[in-house]
Amino acid sequence: MSVPMSRILDLAKSQCQIFSSTFNPERLRLGNKILRQRLKGPSLAQYYPRKVVTWRNLQKAYPQFEIPNEAEEDRLEHIEALKLRGKNPPKKKRTAAESKKFVGKKKKATAIAA
Repeated sequence: MSVPMSRILDLAKSQCQIFSSTFNPERLRLGNKILRQRLKGPSLAQYYPRKVVTWRNLQKAYPQFEIPNEAEEDRLEHIEALKLRGKNPPKKKRTAAESKKFVGKKKKATAIAA
């Protein structure tokens, strides 16, 4: 004794209405599981404290005082040391002629004959 498919679908539809779930007879991946979850943004925003003051804000607010930013000074010293060793990135080409200066100077590959 088998039950017709239409009757099973009607039962599933009424069950979804009663328990307020999504009726999905084709069993497609709709993402309802993810959409039903609580939003994480507000709780993450509460967990991490807001930045109240930064170095730049202090320097803009009080330009008459010299406020040292040690992290920025260390970064600049590191870049200066790299420049002295020749490890800095190449300078940008300003014109098209400067950028074409080194184009086309490729070494010819020599094939080893056996």
